[in-house]
Amino acid sequence: MASLNFIFGLLGNLTTGLVYLSPAKTFWHIVQRRSTEEFESIPYISKLLNAYFWVWYGIVKPNSVLVASVNGFGAALEIIYVIIFLIFAPPMMRGRTAVLAGVCDVVFPGTTVLVTQIFFDRDVQIKVSGFLSLCFSMVAYSSPLSAMKTVVVTKSVEYMPFLLSFILFINGAVWTVYAVLTKDLFIGIPNGSGFILGTAQLVLYAMYWKPKSSSKKNSDDALEDGWQHERLISADNPEKREG
Repeated sequence: MASLNFIFGLLGNLTTGLVYLSPAKTFWHIVQRRSTEEFESIPYISKLLNAYFWVWYGIVKPNSVLVASVNGFGAALEIIYVIIFLIFAPPMMRGRTAVLAGVCDVVFPGTTVLVTQIFFDRDVQIKVSGFLSLCFSMVAYSSPLSAMKTVVVTKSVEYMPFLLSFILFINGAVWTVYAVLTKDLFIGIPNGSGFILGTAQLVLYAMYWKPKSSSKKNSDDALEDGWQHERLISADNPEKREG
């Protein structure tokens, strides 16, 4: 049983690592253009916060080093992403990003960890870190819902590329199995939900997929990269959400 836990933990590290790496092309594009253009920092600030709490959970809970390791890697990447925003964003977005990152990624997690470490025992620390990780993961897994709605309304998978949907599906499945093997509800609930949403995305893809003409290939590939690497909230319109 312990070997199965380790195998699925390693597989989870691989799939989650791919998810964390998915915005890399976007940030290379930002560095090359020296502008954040229409990209928004909020998703990366929230993902950094989520990674922090999973690292904390993996540290305080016994035999959870694989949870801490991949999210430590993810936290390092998200820090780089946020720093790139701070360097290349327009002054107004730079100021907002700095404030949000300071509050959400420094003050809030630092205060939470400090208070629980000083005033509560290890069991409470595990429950607090696990609950916060669960909550932020549920928010992250629900983000493709708007893309799924667009697929149903337009009857087209143009805005929901297969590759990322498949990776999220596999990631949810692997961590759900890991959670069952380790009897960990904090990991199982958000990843089980992610597995169900990933399955729904693949079903929608099968229902609405249509062959693409070769003349559209380049534009479609660019669109897939744009969705996969999270062109999210327009800097000019804060109401625009991820597709």
